[in-house]
Amino acid sequence: MHVNFSKIVHFTRLIKAGGRLREFNFRQIRNLEQETFTVDTVDDRGNRILLRMQKNGNHWDILPQMLPKWIPENQDKLNEAIEDELHNG
Repeated sequence: MHVNFSKIVHFTRLIKAGGRLREFNFRQIRNLEQETFTVDTVDDRGNRILLRMQKNGNHWDILPQMLPKWIPENQDKLNEAIEDELHNG
């Protein structure tokens, strides 16, 4: 019997975005075609915001969708958090 285990990557980071420190929760989705992370955080009113990031070359990009401007403005910080976790986690 052959058992195949795959590690699920999920982690939380505090990142300053939109003028305040915010909690971002990351979870890797196992997809054979494209490396993907779901990311969730909350806005100033406590509403949950869900987004997806996909690997594009050596960078993680936010998939197009309607988001508060402070999220795309901090895409590099989100990218850095994912890369740090994958290499050092």
